[in-house]
Parts: sequence; C-alpha cells; structure tokens
Amino acid sequence: MDRALALLRDTFGYREFRHHQAEIVQTLVEGGDALVLMPTGGGKSLCYQIPAMVRPGCGIVVSPLIALMQDQVEALTQLGVRAAFLNSTLEWEAVRQIEQSLRQGELDLLYIAPERLLNERTLELLDNAPLALFAIDEAHCVSQWGHDFRPEYQQLKVLHERFPQVPRIALTATADERTRQEIVTQLDLHQARRFISSFDRPNIRYAIAEGHNAREQLWRFLQREHPEDAGIVYCLSRKKVEQTAEWLSRKGRTALPYHAGLSADLRAQHQQRFLREEGVIMVATIAFGMGIDKPDVRFVAHLNLPKSIEAYYQETGRAGRDGLPADAWMAYGLQDVILLRQMAEESGAGETHKRVTRQKLDAMLGLCEITGCRRQALLAYFGETLAEPCGNCDNCLQPPETREATEAAQKALSCAWRTGQRFGVNYLVDVLLGKEDERIRRFGHHQLPTYGIGRELNATEWRGLFRQLIARGYLEVDHEGHGALRLTEQCRALLRGEEKFELRRPRKPERSGRPGRSRPVIPEFDEQDSALFEALRKLRLELARAQGVPPYIIFNDATLKEMVVVQPRSLEEMREITGVGEQKLARYGRAFLDVIEEASSG
Repeated sequence: MDRALALLRDTFGYREFRHHQAEIVQTLVEGGDALVLMPTGGGKSLCYQIPAMVRPGCGIVVSPLIALMQDQVEALTQLGVRAAFLNSTLEWEAVRQIEQSLRQGELDLLYIAPERLLNERTLELLDNAPLALFAIDEAHCVSQWGHDFRPEYQQLKVLHERFPQVPRIALTATADERTRQEIVTQLDLHQARRFISSFDRPNIRYAIAEGHNAREQLWRFLQREHPEDAGIVYCLSRKKVEQTAEWLSRKGRTALPYHAGLSADLRAQHQQRFLREEGVIMVATIAFGMGIDKPDVRFVAHLNLPKSIEAYYQETGRAGRDGLPADAWMAYGLQDVILLRQMAEESGAGETHKRVTRQKLDAMLGLCEITGCRRQALLAYFGETLAEPCGNCDNCLQPPETREATEAAQKALSCAWRTGQRFGVNYLVDVLLGKEDERIRRFGHHQLPTYGIGRELNATEWRGLFRQLIARGYLEVDHEGHGALRLTEQCRALLRGEEKFELRRPRKPERSGRPGRSRPVIPEFDEQDSALFEALRKLRLELARAQGVPPYIIFNDATLKEMVVVQPRSLEEMREITGVGEQKLARYGRAFLDVIEEASSG
C-alpha cells in the first residue's frame, strides 16, 4: 500500500484515498476479487488503475464504449501512465505494436471492448501476456433487467475460467439488489468482496416539473441557471432530439443532436465537440452518455420520462462529476407514461420481463409525483436511508402545495367506469367537461351522470389529476386498448370515501428574466476570484487545443477552483493542489503560476 499511496500522490495528484478506495486497492493488490458500487464521480477508475500499476503485468479493462477508452487513455498518458486501447479505430500496424507491448510487459493498462475480448485471438494473446488484473467497467450491462443490457457481458465469466489466478474487479454506479445479484451470478464473483458506497450525489440539485410547454420551461431553466454551461438534454425519440437541437441552435446555443440514426462518423464528431469545446449542449437519446468522463457537465435535462429510476440515476449522474454544483432537471407528462408502457408491452419480451419493466416505470412515476424530499426517495430505491430531507431538491426548496381532491378523484374514477373503461385520458376529460363532441354523442356518453360534472377544473388540471391517479395505482393503462384507463382494486376505498386524495398542485412556471447565473458554479467566488478562474480556464483551453485533447484532461474545474482559493506562489505549493501530479506539475505548473501571479499583481 506504500507504493499505492505514492502513485496516488505523485501520479494522480491526490493526497488520500476516498470512500472505500483504500480497501478496494488493497484487496486487488493482494490478489482478491471485488464488486464495487460507487456513484459517478466517486473515483471508480483509481480502484483498478492503481492496483494495475502496483501488481506485475498489465491491467485489462473491459470498457463498452470506444469514446470512453480513448478518453481514459488520453488522460492516463498525460499522467505518464503506460496505457493503450485496442478497438476498431486502429490501423493494423498500431494494433500489432500494442499487442507486442502487451506481450513484453510494457503496458500498465489496456482497454478492450467486450466483443473484442471474447474473440479467441484476443484470449490467446492474453494467454501469452503478463496480467495484473481484469477490470469490468459498467458491470450493470450484464443484467437483462438493466437499462444498458449487453449480451456480451454475460460471457465474461470466461475470464475467471481461463485465468483463475488473475484478480477481477466489477464496477458500476447503478445497481439495485436484483442487478447486483445478477452481476455476481453471471460473472462468477461469489467470492468477491463487496464495496457499496453511498449513492448520494449531494452536489446535484434535483427538480421535476409537469410537462406543460416543456421546451419553453427548459429554455427558462437554461437562461436562469446555465446560460453558458455544457450539459445534456435527453429526449425519448430521434425526431424530438433533432427538433430540440435545431430549436436550441436557433435560440443561440451550441446544440448538437446524438442518436443511433446518425452515421457513426457524425456521432463521433459531435461527441468530440462536446468533450473538447466549452458550453456545448448535447441533445440525445439514451444512446449517448454511458461512461462519459467529462467532469464539468453542469446540467442534465430530461424532456421525457426515463423508463426507470436506474436510468434516471445513471443519466443524471453525468452532471457534476467534479463535485461542483450541478442540476438534474426534468419535465414530463402523462403521454410519456402511456408511451413508455406501450413500448414495454409491445417489446416482445417475456411476461416476467414486462412485469419488472412496469414495476420500474411505476417507481419512476412515483418519484415524480411525491411531495416529499426527492433525494430521500431516490436513495431509498437503492436501499439507502437519508435521515433528513436533503435541502437541495425542488420539493425541499419550494415545498409543493396540495389540496384535498377526493371528490374530483371520485368523479374521474366514476367517469372511467361508466364509459366502459375503454377510453384514454383526453376523451374522459372531454366527458367530464361536458364538451360538445360527435364521438361522445355517438357513444351516448352525453347522457351519463358524469357528463359535464367536472367544470370546477380545467382540462390541464384534469390531466394532472389522472396522471396522479395512475402514479398512485388507482388507475392502470390498458395497452391493448390504446391507452384506455382501467380501475384497479386499490380504488375501492377511495370510491367509498374511506380514504382521502390529496392533489399536488402544479408549480407556477418561473420567469426567465434576463440571462444570468443566479447560482454560480463557484458560489463563494467574488468578482476578482471569478476573473482569475476564467483566466485559468482560458489557459487550460489553449493548452488543450494545442494538444487536441479535452480541456478537463489538463485540469478539471475543481482543481482550478483550488488554485484560485490557495493561489500557490511556487511549484512546491502548486504540488499540494489536488489533481496536480508530478507529470502535470512539470508540464503545466509554471504556466498556471504565471497566470495566478499576473492576477495578484494586477
């Protein structure tokens, strides 16, 4: 562990291990296996990078994405670590050289995609190479219940069968109990030590809004909180991705689309721009994001409901990896719920899988509709208890108003029942409002007792009420009936008046006002500190462009922040800044000291 601590300090620039890092590193250094659950930004990579450098041989990292491999290798190369990747982007000569370096023990870390690793030629290569460990990143991909399932991951137990003496570590930021157990079973990690860190990301502010005019709400949010920041906007469909990116571009933001329908070259180009330029917004389907290492993503926004809490946690976790303030913002509507349930029912999966999918969607909807602390509910889903409300979600900062709405709920349920449980939300709302409609007359529903009895609410309010009745399990969506609403057994007590129904009132949309940051990235900075921070960012960008690497690979925002706070005056003082290892001190220390000195003298 002395060697591990020296590497942590001199190579990576950190003074001490965090969370369970020290125990994990020691387990692997001693030849044991580990299963690691650690939130995004918690330092998972160090858990296998340092043991791979301490142990003789090369650490083989199973990584699902080409972009992630390249990102990691660029960052390690900056630190003087002997790292490489093998993937389809390489010419044959480059592949041959890397394979030779591996056989001769000249690499500390080698990143490989699971598909390539399982190739018999690659396995034979590993047979003839000194191996330090296997690291299986994004291990939740092994689970057929998960949101990123990849069949190849289920074949990775071959590593244990073929190389039984080589320690293995499986890592993920997202796994409920079912997924954890599947990781253990599929990868044969029954003897592995389990390290489960807190899932809490206290620097992320969670906010969820009703989806009325969602795009305009998004724009107000961006203008108010992130007028110049990089971020990700997730949409459910490719069409919506294209439209939203175009709309944001017309509004003056740099916004790029990303989905599976674009060519591989264009996707790679957009991803590179997102990683290497400042202030780019990526508008994407879930095809984008797994393993993205960009630490200064200041917001993740959803314009549609994610299909599970795991997906929501994984996607929002891409914000604020550097530990500085970030936002997870979402606007969703009832149509999202209906569409996701229809997609699940029509998926062709088995009945068990469909049932689990419905349960996960119901849990996600429940998180949206709660009136209490969202972080407490989010952590509870992963089996973690937060004793006090977080104070950093919309429900804590602006507690939602509720009103007694038992009678309105009974009218809604009665209307669904009397119309034969064959119609969707919009039709039922029209009946309740007494709308003059040819369909209503054709079915004779203008003669029902529920026709026109709901004029105390408007159409938007009725749709919100139906959404909350679905979220709380009083109504379910009949997918074969094209979104028809059916009563559940749970609604009996409500219809009898044996229980009350509290309706969450929609929040009034906040005015955007003039562009500007009401919550700066570095809250405690005054004008002079902010000017120095921007000067350091400018230098970082110049250095990054000269080398063709993302700016955060030079130093991340948290390191620059510490430079502003400490204002080192010498290389010795600069060495004490978190994230400044020996290689970076030698390469960049003097240039950053010059900027700090100029700012203090000016």
